[in-house]
Amino acid sequence: MRRTTSVLATTLLAAAAGLGAAVPAVAKVSPPSANPHSIKTSPYVALGDSYASAAGVAPFVVGSPPACSRSTLNFAHDLAAELEPTSFTDVTCSGADTSDFYASQSPGVAPQLDAVTSKTRLVTMTIGGNDEGVFTNSFFGCATISATDVLGNPCERKYGTTFTDAIRTKTYPNVVKALKAVKAKAPAATVVIVGYPEILPEVGRLSCYASMPISMGDVPWLNHEQDVLNEVIAKAAKQTGARFIDMAPSSAGHDACAPVGTRWIEPALGPINAFPVHPNATGEAAMAEQTLLQLGL
Repeated sequence: MRRTTSVLATTLLAAAAGLGAAVPAVAKVSPPSANPHSIKTSPYVALGDSYASAAGVAPFVVGSPPACSRSTLNFAHDLAAELEPTSFTDVTCSGADTSDFYASQSPGVAPQLDAVTSKTRLVTMTIGGNDEGVFTNSFFGCATISATDVLGNPCERKYGTTFTDAIRTKTYPNVVKALKAVKAKAPAATVVIVGYPEILPEVGRLSCYASMPISMGDVPWLNHEQDVLNEVIAKAAKQTGARFIDMAPSSAGHDACAPVGTRWIEPALGPINAFPVHPNATGEAAMAEQTLLQLGL
């Protein structure tokens, strides 16, 4: 049951108050014909990577593996606070890729699919960004070579279509396989995969370079890479009957170059209560709010 006073709405309104935040665009629902009244929300299992675990966002779940950096303020916990499921299990883990659904990510961390059973009725996740090392090698890799040409596009010149090719040919089938595996274990569940929020503004800004050292010409190139990643995730969701939550419209203007209080993603240098280039607590709350909105809950 939704509480009359929404914790998520309160968080988001507090962040937006006095900051001139833009009203989020109407986001897509996938599939558009789905009946929200048919969605059961318990038992609820949260899977996924660092964007799902809210890596670096204190406080952390007591007793969870430290390497997973599993926050009590991640979007799954925000959803659980709203939906009040009778059973909620969070196995999100920083650094996870799709292979960690089937095998132990590290000592003491069980395969994520172990948490999913035939009784599960709701599953949420973000996954795919770590497959083939795309996220780390592109965003953090580009930061290391940006000083060679701040105004140009040294990363694009070095890597070309390497990352987008890997996303299309490797990440896409990996996500399809992962979603099918979840469906196989929980055939009656609503499976939800949340897209990644916008990390960078539309164009490079020299004023942002100190905190996000990405060359100006590489910003559109990295934005295209993220668009491709979200596109294949949406395609995988459609193919497997999962629900895709599009974060792109609502997260525009809340990127890592936005000021404190407006941004949903913390910058590479000087992040506040989140891992570099990861969602902060407000960003996680926004991911939960969009999930509720786009599912019609």
